[in-house]
Amino acid sequence: MNNNKNTNKLAVIVLALIIIILVAVVSFDVYDHYFKNGSSSTNQSSSTSTSGSNGDLQINTSDTNSSVTVNDTDLSESVSKIYDATVIVEIYQGNELQGWGSGFVYSTDDKYAYIVTNYHVTESAQSVKIVYSDESETDGTVLGGDKYTDVSVVRVDKNTIKAVATIGSSTNTKVGDTVFTVGTPISLTYSFTVTRGILSGKNRLVQTSDSNNSNSIFGNSSSEYWYINLLQIDASINSGNSGGPLCNAAGEVIGITNMKQSYSFGSSATVENIGFAIPIEDVANIAKQVIQNGKVERPYLGLQLTTVEGAQTNGVSIDSSIKEGAVVVSVESGSPADKAGFKKGDVITKFGDYDISDYIYLKYYLNRYYVGDTVTVTYIRNGKTETTNITLSEKKE
Repeated sequence: MNNNKNTNKLAVIVLALIIIILVAVVSFDVYDHYFKNGSSSTNQSSSTSTSGSNGDLQINTSDTNSSVTVNDTDLSESVSKIYDATVIVEIYQGNELQGWGSGFVYSTDDKYAYIVTNYHVTESAQSVKIVYSDESETDGTVLGGDKYTDVSVVRVDKNTIKAVATIGSSTNTKVGDTVFTVGTPISLTYSFTVTRGILSGKNRLVQTSDSNNSNSIFGNSSSEYWYINLLQIDASINSGNSGGPLCNAAGEVIGITNMKQSYSFGSSATVENIGFAIPIEDVANIAKQVIQNGKVERPYLGLQLTTVEGAQTNGVSIDSSIKEGAVVVSVESGSPADKAGFKKGDVITKFGDYDISDYIYLKYYLNRYYVGDTVTVTYIRNGKTETTNITLSEKKE
């Protein structure tokens, strides 16, 4: 009786082992078919996903025989490259803290370090303090800035800084690239916040304005509007982020954050995840001039301008066939425009190589030129298209 029981037990064990082996073989065949030869769908293309030694995901598509590497790994190492170079720019009126923005250490010389931030951050400051990532602080000196690009430069003692940013290129970035920001949004409680997203767009011309017209590059006008060329991002930015670094996945600065869309449509729809940053190439151009000269030279025309639609309101009569252009309302005596022969009622349609649809575009393209440049301008006068050359000079204060 005991022998029979032992025999039965042995048979059960052998049978169980056979079943396990059969299940394993069938599972391997299924894996081999679906994961190596493709699924059973009607799409005959096949693909293989493997993890490389650095954790990158490689996707090989047999149809095109191409390989795409997705770099979507931990950004902590890249963040560490810029984190200690990022600062808080505190704005004071007298001894009272009025607000703050963000910034980063852009460059140094033998004695000083130079921090870049937004012009709108520092324009009303009587004094500024710079706070570093370790909470140490120092006094800063605003050297100057440029409202048309929204860039400002603050100088500090070189010995106080913790790190200097690595500068990259916005030109080489592509829409869809990973980006991240560092800044101090909403409250000092959230100092040195890191947010992540993608580059959503490039070369966005965004309109901005300033009711203070004392430094108009056209001349006098009741209000001033202009376009600024920006990068669009979906990384979260809020009040206080202004002036902080926008970085690529390598931790290199490719721009500085400066604004976001924040208005709403009706009671329910709102604009979300549309932020903007100034390309680092534009920042570098302004920073160089401010550090070397303490100011930015801007050419001006000496014209008061309006749109085609606003011509009649401003006392200018133009031909009804004219649908776009920058309409001359008045000409400043002795200005470059005056010397070039412009008159009230002229409609500027081309400035250099750039077509002009309205006066705000003219301002944007004017800022691509430098003091001393001579530019060919096309305009309409009394129904006839004419051209003239204008030599740009700096507006005298």
